[in-house]
Amino acid sequence: MTFRVALTFDAEHPDRPTAPGVAEVILTILERASVRATFFVQGRWAEAYPDTARRIGRAGHLVGNHSHYHARMPLFSPAGFATDVRAAETVIGDVLGVDPRPWFRCPFGAGQDDPAVAAALASLGYREVGWDVIPFDWERPASEVETGVVDGAIAAGDGTVVLLHAWPESTGAALPAILQRLTDAGATFVRVDELDRLPYAAST
Repeated sequence: MTFRVALTFDAEHPDRPTAPGVAEVILTILERASVRATFFVQGRWAEAYPDTARRIGRAGHLVGNHSHYHARMPLFSPAGFATDVRAAETVIGDVLGVDPRPWFRCPFGAGQDDPAVAAALASLGYREVGWDVIPFDWERPASEVETGVVDGAIAAGDGTVVLLHAWPESTGAALPAILQRLTDAGATFVRVDELDRLPYAAST
């Protein structure tokens, strides 16, 4: 059995205490394994960690927009929505040297199945990218993150999109085993722009 898996990482300010340097660890692991992934980058995170953000672009990972302030998108006024998305777009372009369009991921998944949010994103040149597998890496130990990703991706099959984050220690700790076990199971790792189908709304 061969199947494609798109590992995606939300690169954002953590919402709870965590050890520094996890994003750098993740990038190093991916580089050593010659795996390209997809990173949804928060604008304010890129401003705060420009050297790490630049590594994402230089490594050939696909870059998407994860908003500027990491607020729930349905809470914005129309003008505020556009301002937030464009602010992140500008920072990503300035720091990473790439245009994140058309890839967008709503913070917290809030609004990903809202037609009004979809229309607002489309007017700005974006489309929402959801996920098929979420291992809750921000609250679970590495062993459970590993099992959740591997079992979930195998069950979902070809074209699976996995949601991870670039700041939990458990993500960095689990990643080598995730890559090895999925490779052994027949997976190849791709960016989301290499998939024919993308999940839009996903249950958390």
